[in-house]
Amino acid sequence: MLLILRSIFVVIYSLLVCIVGSVYCLFSPRNPRHVATFGHMFGRMAPVLGLKVEIRKPEGAEHYGNAIYIGNHQNNYDMVTAANIVQPRTVTVGKKSLLWVPFFGQLYWLTGNLLIDRENRAKAHGTIAQVVNHIRKRNISVWMFPEGTRSRGRGLLPFKTGAFHAAIAAGVPIIPVCVSNTSNKINLNRLKNGLVIVEMLPPIDTAAWGKDQVRALAVHCHEVMQQKINELDKEVAEREASGNI
Repeated sequence: MLLILRSIFVVIYSLLVCIVGSVYCLFSPRNPRHVATFGHMFGRMAPVLGLKVEIRKPEGAEHYGNAIYIGNHQNNYDMVTAANIVQPRTVTVGKKSLLWVPFFGQLYWLTGNLLIDRENRAKAHGTIAQVVNHIRKRNISVWMFPEGTRSRGRGLLPFKTGAFHAAIAAGVPIIPVCVSNTSNKINLNRLKNGLVIVEMLPPIDTAAWGKDQVRALAVHCHEVMQQKINELDKEVAEREASGNI
């Protein structure tokens, strides 16, 4: 019964956000500020799913300026966990096919997110140049998932290099965002599903990394994120065991 009630609420709420949001965005289409606004609205569903989401940001994070944000991509629940920490004027990079998802696809485009054609290798190859161009011309930050796909319980997957090429080319820092484990954690028939910690790490300066060091930069960022995710998972387990959430 709880699963049914939650499912009904999530569907109705999501539809309302998408429809009302799309109409609202028509007055200033493709404004990058909309992404954080509506991302946070999806994040408000966390308590309905029985989750307590704890957000952590370094002091002064609102003054970081343009950057490439990279996050671990676990599953569809990222929309109600990681979405809570998206900063103003930050857009995401998604598959072009998202545009055809009813209601959500239209909101995704109208809020100013970037769409790429992953099936067309020639076009996908130009994605880095597109991202760099958007950062410079639109004065924005870009959120990317360097794993390239949802990990679905397999841990932090190896990173592809696109985000790191873009950061070096644009001359902006990389800011990792780590989300504690949500794989097999959420049971929609259970009242409480515990704690999820979303933590933004300090910027990683890319000025000292050359184009020939992109792979090394990706490996470095992977190690930094893996260490932090391990720490967050341990903290969550200890706090849930003690009831301190």
